[in-house]
Amino acid sequence: MDLKSKIILLFGPTASGKSSFAVKLAKKVKGEIINADSMQVYKEIKILTARPSRYDQKKIKHHLYGFISIQRKFSTGQWLKLALKKINEIKKKNKVPILVGGTGLYFRALTEGLVRIPKISAKKRQKVTDLQKKLGQIKFYKKLIKIDRKIKKMVNPNDFQRSIRAYEVKKFTKRSLVEWYKDTKKIFNTDDFIKIHLDCPRELLIERIKLRAKKMIPLGIKEVRRLKKIKVPKNNSSRKIIGVSEIKSLLDNQLDKDQTVEQIVIKTRQYAKRQATWARGQMQSWQTISSQDTKLSLKKLFN
Repeated sequence: MDLKSKIILLFGPTASGKSSFAVKLAKKVKGEIINADSMQVYKEIKILTARPSRYDQKKIKHHLYGFISIQRKFSTGQWLKLALKKINEIKKKNKVPILVGGTGLYFRALTEGLVRIPKISAKKRQKVTDLQKKLGQIKFYKKLIKIDRKIKKMVNPNDFQRSIRAYEVKKFTKRSLVEWYKDTKKIFNTDDFIKIHLDCPRELLIERIKLRAKKMIPLGIKEVRRLKKIKVPKNNSSRKIIGVSEIKSLLDNQLDKDQTVEQIVIKTRQYAKRQATWARGQMQSWQTISSQDTKLSLKKLFN
């Protein structure tokens, strides 16, 4: 296999061990790593976003980690533009670009192109979100299918985020999300990629999430104390970083340490579940490997 002509994509749920696996992979194929995680772009939050360690970043060149302030908005389109630039730079050095993360939208933008849907106001989008909360996902999905039958093959019934997006697109643009995707131009060919989905058994993943939550509290507290001095726009995606609001509650004596850890674990498990749902629905053609035996997986993939 001529790896110099390839772009490696590595997707996995949070706490699956994809960052450490990516370093092993980069050593194996002479590659450099590009971040494909929407929360790890923010420079002020290293611990709570589980950014790769300085040690790993010294061993292998890493790109697009911790380079933008949480005060600034950062879109999928902005990420794609920067990622394409880095891919070209790495290829010019005769190295292999390895994109690593858990943000499905980033990977889809890279492999399928960026969908140019007209902007929908925050007020209109909130109305759809409120409707989903009021009806619940089962009834909301049925309502979605009634107004957009084409979407059934694209959106999993349990994926509430994509259901909301599909509903608002159909309602306010009068076109199905399916149709918008058909109009999207791809940047690369399918053969340009090696697509890897790092899977982690549920029980092991839960244990890793619990262990990480406990470890991140001391340094996470320092990060959140610094964050409290910074004004972050209400609609900024950085507000979704798991652990920030929970540790704020700890600092305000609304939660004790054990309760804080518990809340972080619950939210992280919910996020990992959404990532798994995305993988099942959007990454069926990807090669799935086990996080329990990455050495064997590397041999199977590249020997």
